[in-house]
Amino acid sequence: MLRGQAFRAGAENRCDADRFDAGCRHVLVEDCSTGRLFATFRLMPFPDASRIGDSYAAQFYDLSPLSAGCGAVAEMGRFCLAPGCHDPDVLRIAWAAVTRFVDAHGIRMLFGCASFAGIDAVAYADAFAMLAKRHIGPSLLRPGVRAAGDGVPLAAYRRPYDASAAARTMPPLLRFYLAMGGWVGGHVVTDPDLRTLHVFTGLEIGRVPDRRAYALRRLAG
Repeated sequence: MLRGQAFRAGAENRCDADRFDAGCRHVLVEDCSTGRLFATFRLMPFPDASRIGDSYAAQFYDLSPLSAGCGAVAEMGRFCLAPGCHDPDVLRIAWAAVTRFVDAHGIRMLFGCASFAGIDAVAYADAFAMLAKRHIGPSLLRPGVRAAGDGVPLAAYRRPYDASAAARTMPPLLRFYLAMGGWVGGHVVTDPDLRTLHVFTGLEIGRVPDRRAYALRRLAG
């Protein structure tokens, strides 16, 4: 239901499900005493990165740069917070669960699509400008788009930007990715099904700052 509220707002049937769900580990962050759900997301592991073409992100991006030499990888997707939830501890608990999963499966890289609600790119111009200037990923790993014309280069948004507006309009998950040393691909693509804008995100586990990795592993228990 929470996924439906986040990704199918306004739809008559607000249940959100797709063909990728069956191959994923689904994670809930909830209050065990009340049953209140604060966040949910899914993780799809790929022990061999050559199978990365079976991921959700591969519908939009050419992931061949990641398919060799990355080792085990996992896609993180459909991350959403309950309406009105602004508690940073929810994100920390969610990432502690991710940390436990990463360690258990020997994951060397997390990737996915960070979703910006709606398809009005103008509303996110400051966020895209910040990403273009500060957070583009390494050329050897950076994916392209599936076909010419399917995406808008982030470079097209490169201009002076308002940092507070950029942070305010950026999805919480993406902000956390970047704080841990993550990076973004070079294009914004439109998902016509969800009516969202996607930016590819990558996080090389070995590059997570030691202090953050230690804190997350302590929380993961």
